[in-house]
Amino acid sequence: MIEFSAASDVQINFSEMTLQELVHQAASIYSDKTAVCFDECNNQPPVYYTYKTVVHAASELSSFLLLHCDFQGIREVGLYCHPGINLPSWILGILQVPAAYAPIDPDSPPALSVYFMKKCNLKYILVEKQQINKFKSSYETILNYDTFTVEHNDLVLFKLHWNNVEVSLMLNDSKEKYEKEKTTENMNSEKSCEDKSGERLDVQLEHCLAYVLHTSGTTGVPKLVRVPHACIVPNIQHFRVLFEITHEDVLFLASPLTFDPSVVEIFVALSSGASLLIVPTSVKVLPSKLADVLFSHHRVTVLQATPTLLRRFGSQLIKSTVLSSSTSLRVLALGGEAFPSLPVLRSWRGVGNKTQIFNIYGITEVSSWATFYRIPEKILNSKDALPVPLGSPLLGTTVEVRGTGGFAIQEGSGQVFLGGRNRVCFLDDEMTVPLGTMRATGDFVTLKDGEMFFLGRKDSQIKRHGRRLNTELVRQVAEGLQQVESCAVTWYNQEKLILFVVSKDDLVKDDIFKELQKHLPNHAVPDELVEIDSLPFTSHGKINVSELNKVYLNYTNLKSGCKLNGKEELWEKLQHSWKSVLGLSEDSSKVPDESLFLNSGGDSLKSMRLLNEIENLVGTSIPGLLELILSTSILDIYNHILQAVFPDEDLTFGKNYAPKRKFSDIVNQEETGGKSLHPESVVFLNCDKEINAFIALSRGSQILSLNTTRFLTELGHCPSACSSDLISQTNIQNMKSLNPPALTGKSKDLSCVVAKVSEDKTPVTGAEDMELCVRWSSDTGKCVDASPLVVIPAADASLATVYIGSHSRKMVALNLYSGKVKWEQILGDRIESSACVSKCGKFIVVDVPQFIQITFGLLPVFGNSKTATSGIFCECCYNGLVYVLKSDNGEKYWMFTTEDAVKSSATMDPTTGLFYIGSHDQHAYALDIYKKKCVWTLKCKGTVFSSPCLSLIPHHLYFATLGGLLLAINPATGNRVWKHHCGKPLFSSPRCCLQYVCIGCVDGNLLCFTHFGEQVWQFSTSEPIFSSPCTSASEQEIFFGSHDCFIYCCNMKGQLRWKFQTTSMVYSTPFAFRNHTCSSEAWLAAASTDGKLWILESESGNLQRVYQLPGEVFSSPVVWESMLVIGCRNNYVYCLDLLHGNQK
Repeated sequence: MIEFSAASDVQINFSEMTLQELVHQAASIYSDKTAVCFDECNNQPPVYYTYKTVVHAASELSSFLLLHCDFQGIREVGLYCHPGINLPSWILGILQVPAAYAPIDPDSPPALSVYFMKKCNLKYILVEKQQINKFKSSYETILNYDTFTVEHNDLVLFKLHWNNVEVSLMLNDSKEKYEKEKTTENMNSEKSCEDKSGERLDVQLEHCLAYVLHTSGTTGVPKLVRVPHACIVPNIQHFRVLFEITHEDVLFLASPLTFDPSVVEIFVALSSGASLLIVPTSVKVLPSKLADVLFSHHRVTVLQATPTLLRRFGSQLIKSTVLSSSTSLRVLALGGEAFPSLPVLRSWRGVGNKTQIFNIYGITEVSSWATFYRIPEKILNSKDALPVPLGSPLLGTTVEVRGTGGFAIQEGSGQVFLGGRNRVCFLDDEMTVPLGTMRATGDFVTLKDGEMFFLGRKDSQIKRHGRRLNTELVRQVAEGLQQVESCAVTWYNQEKLILFVVSKDDLVKDDIFKELQKHLPNHAVPDELVEIDSLPFTSHGKINVSELNKVYLNYTNLKSGCKLNGKEELWEKLQHSWKSVLGLSEDSSKVPDESLFLNSGGDSLKSMRLLNEIENLVGTSIPGLLELILSTSILDIYNHILQAVFPDEDLTFGKNYAPKRKFSDIVNQEETGGKSLHPESVVFLNCDKEINAFIALSRGSQILSLNTTRFLTELGHCPSACSSDLISQTNIQNMKSLNPPALTGKSKDLSCVVAKVSEDKTPVTGAEDMELCVRWSSDTGKCVDASPLVVIPAADASLATVYIGSHSRKMVALNLYSGKVKWEQILGDRIESSACVSKCGKFIVVDVPQFIQITFGLLPVFGNSKTATSGIFCECCYNGLVYVLKSDNGEKYWMFTTEDAVKSSATMDPTTGLFYIGSHDQHAYALDIYKKKCVWTLKCKGTVFSSPCLSLIPHHLYFATLGGLLLAINPATGNRVWKHHCGKPLFSSPRCCLQYVCIGCVDGNLLCFTHFGEQVWQFSTSEPIFSSPCTSASEQEIFFGSHDCFIYCCNMKGQLRWKFQTTSMVYSTPFAFRNHTCSSEAWLAAASTDGKLWILESESGNLQRVYQLPGEVFSSPVVWESMLVIGCRNNYVYCLDLLHGNQK
């Protein structure tokens, strides 16, 4: 806890005084001095009022109100006016009644003002005569007021009645939910932090309240805030001392009355004998004119403003006028928003400038300011890019930083809570408040060495591409770029990160994107950059996000309405987008026609950004474009766009665009089906006579058990999880409760490593009984993204084998218990898919996206110089191969070639022995490896990235495409049974159970269908789902991960059972299993991309143990007995032992 006591040099205690008493005290000393100046900036002389005039006018208004108002309960008077010479007198007159003033902005939406007035139960309102017509026209249909009104000088008094007035702000559900959460949070904080004396402040005390405001409502329902004199007077007192205010100072009323910093501006001036300068609202939006009025005509010495308001002057005007060496400005206090970075602040200061600059921070709910920090001159003159702290608490203010557990912390990150014995306000319907109440701010800071550093607001923390992101970080980095004058960032419709830029010179978007990519992580790079002339701001001087959203909407509509001038312009702009997204050099050379997105540094996140840029460019969505981006050349992508946008144009086919094999030669399977693609081989195996008994386990708890009934019966166990799509019909019922047998004891040589657990991911009580230890690890030479296949032969379980491939092109077979290499086989290219075992157990099938180089040579590259230089030209294509290897020695038995890369893992039908694969060539294949032929092929109308899924009852095969299509196919004939378009790409593999088939989608939804194609339900997460679903042994629960960093468990009705937050995105598929020493304990293994392996209770989601692998993980875990096998991007395959109690 940090608490501030009054400075030793403060001799007068104002804590028992009211605002009006402060002004009267100054007026008694500076009676004939100018108190207020109003300059209309219309070539007419300014109007001046002395302190005597202000007090006299205020006294007249007080007498008028006491005569005509019958106050009962809380004394509050509305004030509907624009800033003018009489404003301070009107405020002072209301305060002297005594009553609280409630400012109503004539330019605010009437619905918001009515909501505020009714919430106050406002009985009286003073309306400026000049605004009377506007007042009547705005409120006559929603307000009931007396036709009898009373006039006083330039004011008209109305009496209000609220009996039959209905008020609704039409807030959406998310705002209402947020507000309820905030209300609960505030109530909880009050209960825990009230003054120990038990004293309470009563809102109905006659001299209690000073003014009434409402919050902006940008994050929920606007809150009513009633501010006592005792809460705001310490602010006035401290700033007078802090800013060294004298009767010679001129302060500018920069804030509107509805924004509580206006109270500080008015009363710091009028309690010190200083002058208050007021200008019309219309002048505040004219930077050059305002700068001239403030610093040339009236020589303002103290300015309190939001950073946005200051930025509107522009860096050149700030440097030449506001913060020049000859400026009149002594004090600049910036608050209400995140403070500018020090490099930006330095760029604003003219040489020799001596203005004192303060960072001030506070919230309306504890009106007005809570902390201050004066930027030291030596820091302003240095080149350090240090963060600016929030500083020290102001007089009477208590500041706490609380961690996730709700307790005050001294180091680390947490939320700010503000209060103090007298620094309390009444929110909404509160009638009494305990002294010392602490309010949650929704602002997060880091505490380090006793200093607080602002991180951002709760509502500026977003989840994007599965990672937490503070939009304020993006804004600060962008503002620090040389071309950027000022900028703002919005999270448009919670799906697009938009950067709005006011540029200093001609803006080159690609240059800014390149700079942002240098300084920001990939998930923080904005989706779009929009150039605007100036930043819109609210009446409070803050960024107007709703206006920015309108600007972006207009921008997209304008772009969609713009017609491309032809295919040449399309090609040029596609090249620019390609280079920009990939961060390539923006030189004059064109991107080679054969360039592949993934080979050029692209990934799934960048592919989505390129897709958005292209669709924004052409003004329409283009079916199948994403899959082409991920799998074909830029020329192929161009031709696809060209066909969609300019269907009458001739296509420019590249060498690798023409199909390598004519699929028209293949009889359409929907008409006949089953025609072989290749001639039958003269050598093939009769698998029926040579079947081995074995159990095979693969990702997602998929278990294949063939001819193991006697083996399993003798062991008395069943596997921990099953999937009817991989188990023969004869064994389905036996397999439902199967649990893996304990075959051997643990290895003698275990490299034990205690799990590393982050602070908020500590295992639950009792979890210390489990430990994860490295049993063995095996170096494959390059990243291991494939998931393991584990095969346990019934004849000798000690020969259990792990089959897995890596980016090194190696396919390896390892002994499950020792990690000893049985064999290695080098295949055509990196291996990303998982292996699949044949029905006989003698073969494994592996898919490889083989890269074949066609030509390699040197071509001249011409530039502006007269001499040609050499550049490399490479023409290449993908040729997707399916390898069939002998399981005992790795020898190649057969290879099948598709038309493009194959990243889909194969699935085997235990009833027929056929293998099914999908390819980037948009086809599905059925292969008979024994006869070495393709049985049928089906065009899927989209790239098949994920693995197919087989259901035995009914006998359906499911494929998913990057075009968003889910297909149900007859496995025997290849005929389509049904299809469903999911709307967005499907990277996740479908998963079957007895009743349903489920799949994850890029739009963040898990979709569930019956086997007849009817959608049963969908469950929504906040980010894309690449993880494939996994079911429990009972098939009553389904588990999956998401880019939002959560692991989810739903029941088969689509209802959330639990979710567990990891520390990174979850790409891989979870694995459900049972404790082999206690079958009643059901667990779930899952991996996050940051290399953490999570073991959870599958029924509750409680954490049992977490283990940190030394690299990123995209592989999925597989568990047998107490052994867990997984691949890692540090080039190793790991086998970990799950040890319990006496096993350690």
